[in-house]
This record gives sequence, structure tokens and C-alpha cells, in this order.
Amino acid sequence: MNLEAKDFWRGIDKLAAKHGLTRSGLARRAGLDPTCFNKGKRTQPNGKPRWPGTESIALVLHATGETMTTFIGLMGKKAARP
Repeated sequence: MNLEAKDFWRGIDKLAAKHGLTRSGLARRAGLDPTCFNKGKRTQPNGKPRWPGTESIALVLHATGETMTTFIGLMGKKAARP
């Protein structure tokens, strides 16, 4: 499995949605700057993808009571349509 930065951002977005939060709301709940998960901060000025920090991921998991296993599942591609 080759993971990319966008997979981690997808997991963060889905985690926020699962808990009825915006990206900013999730960041605030975790004690982070509310803008740290904004889409504009997901790429560097040179266009290269920016990865979320491991500490940020740990803080949102702690704040939501979720496990890393759940987060990894949320990072997956969109579910297949029935």
C-alpha cells in the first residue's frame, strides 16, 4: 500500500465528518490552531504536498476517542457503490 499525503488528509476530513465537525472544529477540539487542516495548507508554496504532522494526528485521535486502526480505515479510497 503506497500512502500519499492526500490519503492522510482524507482520513482527517472523514474523521471530522464522522464526529459532526468541520476541519476547524476538529482542530479546535484537539487543541490545535483551527486553520491547520485548511485545504490551503495542504500544499507547500512550490506545489508539493504537505503531510499532516504525526502529533496532529495523535491529538485528533485522542480528542475523538478513535483508534489508529479506525483512522487508517478512514484514509481508504471512497467506498464502492452497491
